[in-house]
Amino acid sequence: MDALLQDLWFHQVEGVLIEDVEPDGELVVVRARASAERAGCPACGTVSARVHSRYVRRLADSAVGGRPVVIELQVRRFRCCQGACPQATFAEQVDGLTFRHGRRSAGLQAVLERLAVMLAGRAGARLAHTLAVQASRSTLLRLIRRLPDPATHVPRLLGVDEFALRKGHNYGTVLVDIDTRRPVDLLPDRTTATVARWLADHPGVEVICRDRSVAYAEAGRLGAPDAIHVADRWHIWKNLAEAVEKTVVQHRALLRKPEDIAPVRTALPPATAGLAAESPSEPRQSGRLSDRVREHHSAVHALLDEGLGLRAIARQLELARNTVRRLAHATNADELLVGRWTGRPSVLDPYKPYLHQRWAEGCTVARRLFEELRERGYPGGESVVKKYVQRLRKAFPHDDPPRKAPSVRDVTGWITRRPDRLNDDQAQQLKEILARCPELNQAAEHVRAFAELMNNRQGQHLDQWIEHVQADGLPALHGFVNGLGQDFDAVVAGLSLSYSSGAVEGHNNKIKMLKRQMFGRANFDLLRKRVLLAARGRS
Repeated sequence: MDALLQDLWFHQVEGVLIEDVEPDGELVVVRARASAERAGCPACGTVSARVHSRYVRRLADSAVGGRPVVIELQVRRFRCCQGACPQATFAEQVDGLTFRHGRRSAGLQAVLERLAVMLAGRAGARLAHTLAVQASRSTLLRLIRRLPDPATHVPRLLGVDEFALRKGHNYGTVLVDIDTRRPVDLLPDRTTATVARWLADHPGVEVICRDRSVAYAEAGRLGAPDAIHVADRWHIWKNLAEAVEKTVVQHRALLRKPEDIAPVRTALPPATAGLAAESPSEPRQSGRLSDRVREHHSAVHALLDEGLGLRAIARQLELARNTVRRLAHATNADELLVGRWTGRPSVLDPYKPYLHQRWAEGCTVARRLFEELRERGYPGGESVVKKYVQRLRKAFPHDDPPRKAPSVRDVTGWITRRPDRLNDDQAQQLKEILARCPELNQAAEHVRAFAELMNNRQGQHLDQWIEHVQADGLPALHGFVNGLGQDFDAVVAGLSLSYSSGAVEGHNNKIKMLKRQMFGRANFDLLRKRVLLAARGRS
């Protein structure tokens, strides 16, 4: 049994002997002692066998069966035999189990470090509690800070992009190795000086994949003058989509399909006329209240015919006696359904002829009808109009309701998306819109031509594409090509070479997730260490 316990707890540790294992309330206590004959001085490295004293260390260890484990380890203090050593005595350390000033075993310390890197403070503390380990969020964050900074290597292909420390206010820079798709470093801002200084301190970068930011372009020229600049295709296409969206906004009036408006009818439709002619003083024939009143009236009169009194009927039907009395005195249920509010005119009555006219013209949207009535002085609320429109819809339904016009974002997505990824309805709507608007048709042709340049790596034909765009009257696309001209060589390289910093966008999302886990304690140094350690498998 002792050999089994020794193998369970300390199979990777040498120089420790287990003396006893026993439960102590909610804890499992493991009593052990260090058995090495000698220990090395941490100051001078001299090995000593002279024992000065002994004492017991309490180390928290990984839980067993959901119960926390405490190792009571007896260790010794040795005298240093080197007279010139400033440290007269020192405590022995057991490799793989203890470390200086530690109150946890080395194994549990490694687990908490991995937990802290992946989940940070609060989430990590909750998971640690589930694992029967006591560790607060502040403890986990301190563990991250104490970890050594990972070594920074210099990649041949470097991706550069920004990320938000606080969106709209503070931004940093993430550097990614394009070959391994792992982050290399995080910089606290996105200024030219900071990025240029990093490039100068880490020579060897041959290709820089970046967006078309002027700050990053200048930083690359200053810090790595021999590197090839490659404008990232993802950012180029994003900028083109933004220019297309501006063009669609300028012609958004043509996105709605023109409706064939029928001539205005002077006479009301039969169902609508019947609805308008309905007498307001008649009792309601359907509805929860009228159905309940008619049911109670029938039940009361049936019991009266059986000879029961009003008190007995009230007890049997579980109704108030006054209610039973009213039902008994009413000849039929309609007398009870005609009240003092039944015959009152509606605030909508003067505007019903206009509603009937617009309904006959094909306008069936209650919100739009309400806005039109309000312009004509209607003092009531929208709910009154909605209820009346519902009655019109039941009495005189439209077989073909008006179709909602596509939004600017929809049309922009259709133009910038691969044609084979559009369904039949989207493709048909886009075809009709381009037929109605020559400017959008020209923009769509330029987008398709640019997509061919990018997909076929034909960056050498970019100047011809720019000439064709400039020949058309599309101001938004003119602004896009003017921006391309300011960074022309990098754009041509991005459209010609296979390099792309698409991995940088993925790391932006990972950084956002790690930053969100840290809540209000997301300072830059802590975030940087978490990102780099997680990328290098320290998590």
